[in-house]
Amino acid sequence: MKNFSHQVVYQIYPKSFRDSDGDGVGDLRGVTEKLDYIRDLGADWIWLTPFFPSPQRDNGYDVADYCGVDPRFGTMEDAEELLREAEKRGIGLMLDMVFNHTSTAHEWFRRALRGEKKYRDYYIFRDGPADRPPTNWQSKFGGSAWEYVPALGQWYLHLFDVTQADLNWDNPAVREELKNVIRFWKDKGVRAFRFDVVNLISKPDIFRDDPAGDGRSFYTDGPRVHEYLQELARDTGLDEAVTVGEMSSTSLEHCVRYTRPENRELSMSFSFHHLKIDYKGGDKWQLQPPDLSRLRELFCTWQEGMLAGGGWNALFWCNHDQPRVVSRLGDDTRYWKESAKMLALCVHLMRGTPYVYQGEELGMTNAYFDSISRYRDVESINYYRILTEKGLPAAEVMKVLAARSRDNSRTPMQWDDGPCAGFSAGKPWIDVPSRRPGANAAAEEKDPSSILHFYRRLIRLRKEMPVVARGDIRFILPDVPGLIAYERRLNDETLTVLCNFTAEPLRVPREGAPSCLLDSYETPPSFDGEALTLRPYEGTAGMTRE
Repeated sequence: MKNFSHQVVYQIYPKSFRDSDGDGVGDLRGVTEKLDYIRDLGADWIWLTPFFPSPQRDNGYDVADYCGVDPRFGTMEDAEELLREAEKRGIGLMLDMVFNHTSTAHEWFRRALRGEKKYRDYYIFRDGPADRPPTNWQSKFGGSAWEYVPALGQWYLHLFDVTQADLNWDNPAVREELKNVIRFWKDKGVRAFRFDVVNLISKPDIFRDDPAGDGRSFYTDGPRVHEYLQELARDTGLDEAVTVGEMSSTSLEHCVRYTRPENRELSMSFSFHHLKIDYKGGDKWQLQPPDLSRLRELFCTWQEGMLAGGGWNALFWCNHDQPRVVSRLGDDTRYWKESAKMLALCVHLMRGTPYVYQGEELGMTNAYFDSISRYRDVESINYYRILTEKGLPAAEVMKVLAARSRDNSRTPMQWDDGPCAGFSAGKPWIDVPSRRPGANAAAEEKDPSSILHFYRRLIRLRKEMPVVARGDIRFILPDVPGLIAYERRLNDETLTVLCNFTAEPLRVPREGAPSCLLDSYETPPSFDGEALTLRPYEGTAGMTRE
């Protein structure tokens, strides 16, 4: 297995990263143009979200051909050039494999609809009357997880959008098809893969109603998921690749199993429990203030639990499905710079592999769109309809979307302060936010105290300090409200990390003040001999040696 403990991944959503041809949509040549920027940041890998042919019903996660390039993103030659140019700079590509489902525009599904039994067995079809789905399971995008096909007299399962039909992993032919996809891209030189919602691939033998109503207890970390992942890794040589699995509603026990090296399944896993601490009643579409004590508890459980079990975490706040963290858990107005740095410091110095989502290193904020017409995300548009039909006033629904929409992370990367933020010479496919002046690469490059320069220093620390890359972790000071604090230890070194998640000063009892390595205010917190006083949204890291 590869040693990746000192490495960092930079995630790119190509559609919004850089448009090289002026059509308003980011493309692969745009990524190639900006490779020096990513090298200078210090990233080792670029995770590209899907650029495969797709109807774009779910922004590329509805794949119609796993071994092609969608013309709106370029050509296969562009992909090959990107691979070559990235390798010259010591950067590898991580491709996003959407193996739980395909687009209904995929040739396999189209042949299934034409009645070819071989391809119908590639998907999950069930008999049933037209007015009663096989189960009461709900799609994660809203509505039933089943769609009726009158011509076949059957229903097909789609855990996500109706145009994303779930694959039947119990069929060995399907597994072989997907192995061939991995082999195809490995032959091109790809050495890292991210697997979308991969813990949902194994469905139960018998489908039945879920008393809870949504069905997730039947297919999450399903009955043969570990077997299938081991088979995929064994038969495609993924042992020598870096792999990460996106885990929906998973458990610590399963993530240890997925990522323990001797199990030979995945290198690391994404889990999302820490990003549900502002869901009222566990419902994404109901807002509440972040539960900071719960956030600390989850970090402690997962960090210390994965250490004890021998597993490995992917560390992240943001991705293409999440709101911008500085708007969510920080203060994107008065303490914009300080809170963005604190949030970065908090996760980057934990045990695991950090992921930086495009624009996060600039402190990009939520979009705060003022009209549903400005949204493009299918989930957001669906839930605007669902919530208004339930009687929630439109103005309140817009507040929910401003906090929760996936489009918050999908607005154009802000390269400069020009009309289209340096993203495109044409009209971008989605509006550029105007909330935060100065949150662009050109301005931050010139400012030594910028969020961008802070991220570069954080990434260097992981590469230069073994205690960051390989040290144990222990959470401390649980009784200080609003504080997340932990220690990393390796041999005679202890790295202490203190993060104030509040807009008020925090007094933190300490026997001594560690030597400050990095601070979100660029100067150490004050120490009176008995306690450190952290400023609002301050994050600080210090070292002691025995």
